[in-house]
Amino acid sequence: MTTETHQGTDTTTGADAGFSIAGRRFTSRLLVGTGKYQTYDLMQRALDASGCEVVTVAVRRERLVNEAGESLLDFLDLSRYTILPNTAGCFDPADAVRVARLGRELLDQLGNPGKDWVKLEVLGDKKTLLPDPVGTLEACRELVADGFQVLCYTSDDPISAARIKDAGAASVMPAGSPIGSGQGVLNRNNIVLCLESLKRGDPSYPVIVDAGVGSASDVSVAMELGADGVLLNTAIAHAKDPVLMARAMRLGLEAGLASYRAGRIEKKLYATASSPFEGAISYIPGE
Repeated sequence: MTTETHQGTDTTTGADAGFSIAGRRFTSRLLVGTGKYQTYDLMQRALDASGCEVVTVAVRRERLVNEAGESLLDFLDLSRYTILPNTAGCFDPADAVRVARLGRELLDQLGNPGKDWVKLEVLGDKKTLLPDPVGTLEACRELVADGFQVLCYTSDDPISAARIKDAGAASVMPAGSPIGSGQGVLNRNNIVLCLESLKRGDPSYPVIVDAGVGSASDVSVAMELGADGVLLNTAIAHAKDPVLMARAMRLGLEAGLASYRAGRIEKKLYATASSPFEGAISYIPGE
């Protein structure tokens, strides 16, 4: 019987019961973006293959209508997906708050159940796309006061992560590595420290690793560290076969979660024989 406290664990059977964000429960722990796909049809098929239930839409940068006159929203089944608007491309807290409110108005008209949700990004510069810690905190506080459920993108600094939670964020989302870099989880120790800090006193608090994923193994690593979920976009959208990669991400997440729950062996400096030497039958040639 497992005794760990990962959100959504059935401690009797080990089955995944999903996880909750802001009072809503999801069976899929993979959150997937809608940008950068060659076509909306390809996006639709990739989202389906990923098994995700939450999809992100960049309110400021995403063109809701493409050159062919097709609307992104026509390719998203609102009975299946919760749309999570995000403030990608915002470098100022006031701008991020304004974009979040625009997203809420848009989704309110569509009847989307996540209309008060926002993935908050306040970026520091265009080269690294790393978060502005001061601006992020400022925008988070204002949006929480305005009734938003804020899922907040941040660095992997555990102090910043804790302050964002204290500001009222519904979920803190530490970066594995810079946005779109495909480098995976660069600082595993910091992610563990974030998890330890954010879940202290509340093991069910949702922590989602966001940004930098490149392959299914990166997703597995994030889940093996104890994350409740993973958010990604570029790794699927820019893969040579986005639909196949979306399926791989889904399987990688499942494998990482199962590995975390199973409990890995302790790392040791020296070898440990798989078969014990004591009691082994000796073989003497010629006998």
